[in-house]
Amino acid sequence: MTSHPETMRRKGRGATFNPDNRFAPTSSETVDDGWWQEATPDRLATVVSDERSRSALSWNNSPDLGFDRSLNPYRGCEHGCIYCYARPSHAYWDLSPGLDFETRLIARTGLVERLREEMCKPGYTCRPINLSGNTDCYQPLEAERKTTRQLLAFLLECRHPVTIVTKSALILRDLDLLTGLAGRKLVRVMISLTSLDSDLKRTLEPRAASPGARLRTIERLAKAGIPVGALIAPVIPGLTDHELERLLGAAREAGADCAGWTLLRLPHEVAPLFEEWLNAHYPERAGKVMSLMRQCRGGMAYDARFGKRMRGQGVFADLLAQRFDRACRRLGFNIPAVRSAQRLDTTVFRPPRDQGDLFD
Repeated sequence: MTSHPETMRRKGRGATFNPDNRFAPTSSETVDDGWWQEATPDRLATVVSDERSRSALSWNNSPDLGFDRSLNPYRGCEHGCIYCYARPSHAYWDLSPGLDFETRLIARTGLVERLREEMCKPGYTCRPINLSGNTDCYQPLEAERKTTRQLLAFLLECRHPVTIVTKSALILRDLDLLTGLAGRKLVRVMISLTSLDSDLKRTLEPRAASPGARLRTIERLAKAGIPVGALIAPVIPGLTDHELERLLGAAREAGADCAGWTLLRLPHEVAPLFEEWLNAHYPERAGKVMSLMRQCRGGMAYDARFGKRMRGQGVFADLLAQRFDRACRRLGFNIPAVRSAQRLDTTVFRPPRDQGDLFD
């Protein structure tokens, strides 16, 4: 693999460099010509810009997903998970999927108003909305902006079902709203677990909650009567796959009632970012990890085909699936995660236009 001249570790950040925007007509390369250059800062500040939303919901027809609509309050994610499949989306805003993705964030505004408009359309059909289909709706910026909380309050008023995927303990701030939704069978939470190794987590997911904090979050949600499951994602062959059974066991002990898993996905710029991260932090494992990934992806770093992108294929991918299924049976995970949202109640939905005092 070719190393990037500008590669360096930065405290609290996952990516080690900024790959070129694949849509840009030109690209640049940093070259050391021997002349003095300003030192690259060891720490990078987070910069947030606002975007007035023209729409709220994103729609999909993927057979791999358990939802057909999602809502993302933020573009980019300060958690900085190096493996994040959403990184390439930052190129659509003329930003890099590397360090830009975790340091140059976009906060979407006016989402409740746009969602209200979309729900008022005559053809709107109520099905669960997934929060965090792309980036974490409880990333650190949410503590300040509270956009996710505003959306949950609106969905509770409308009696609209919602599913949430997060790796943040900040979700506990909204226990009051989540309890109200759960009492009407309108919410399902999935907590993302990747590793129980805190040292690995610090470089893999630098600004996400610790493994212990995520397990305590599952426990508190379960005790509050909020349906909560564990999403073991991503499973990284040669790096985290040996923890699969322990992660499931820890989640079950904490109170999770269902579980799911996905294989590491490396679309577009994520592949070189992840491989550079491996060489920077785990050089002794880099070759093995990438070899196993290609075994699971038909010889490539990634395979985007439906039915293959989430689980992979081949002997190693099949073994992971068998291990997961066996562990779930042993632990008593009786609800398939992909079907858990189907248990939410869509019959009590009250369109905003029928609630005259809701927005007065």
